Amino acid sequence: MFRCIVVDDEPLARSLLEDHIAEVPILEHVGSFRNAMDAFAFLNKNQVDVIFLDIQMPKLTGFDFLKSIQNPPKVILTTAYREYALDSYEFGIVDYILKPITFDRFFKAVNKLQLSNLELDKPSKTSDVESIFVYANKKQIKIELEDVLYIESLKDYVKIHFLDKKVVVKEQLSQLLSRLPQTFLRVHRSYIVNTKKISAFTAKDIEIGTIEIPIGGTYKDLVLNNLRG
Repeated sequence: MFRCIVVDDEPLARSLLEDHIAEVPILEHVGSFRNAMDAFAFLNKNQVDVIFLDIQMPKLTGFDFLKSIQNPPKVILTTAYREYALDSYEFGIVDYILKPITFDRFFKAVNKLQLSNLELDKPSKTSDVESIFVYANKKQIKIELEDVLYIESLKDYVKIHFLDKKVVVKEQLSQLLSRLPQTFLRVHRSYIVNTKKISAFTAKDIEIGTIEIPIGGTYKDLVLNNLRG
């Protein structure tokens, strides 16, 4: 899940982006701001993963805003002006969207966001991690990762599926993923799979034996690129 804010001085532009964000399950809208100063104050007190940012705004432009932030979140620029595209590269932005913003173009930017943010969906830990400890049933339980088939999100809990048992853990899916090796891949907002256990896959789902796990639309490109090598 990406926590995102919208920074744009145009009310209609903010409203449109908010509607687009609401249609994408991996995005969580946590704030909208009509100027960079209000957004700056929010960033100082809250975690934000991505900013949908206009360039031409009163008092402080989008570029000036980015220059003022240390370690800024991912940025998707939303603007009516083509001429700033080259300037945007020095800020390492994810994408540059021209207004009016259609949902199709917005969705492509979100896919780029995922690909540019692989550290959230593919942990940096090496593949030699063999086990982890999880808190379940009031104790720390050792999980042998080679035995895990897949992991399912249950809001603030996750269910770890094995061939012969299931373990329910009070931990969010993204938090658990950060502790897993690269052989584990998030394929849906609610599922992580052990790629070593995959017996077949299509563009829509993954099979682990007789179990079918859906591939989320916003994860499709990332998952297929990973599985096809």
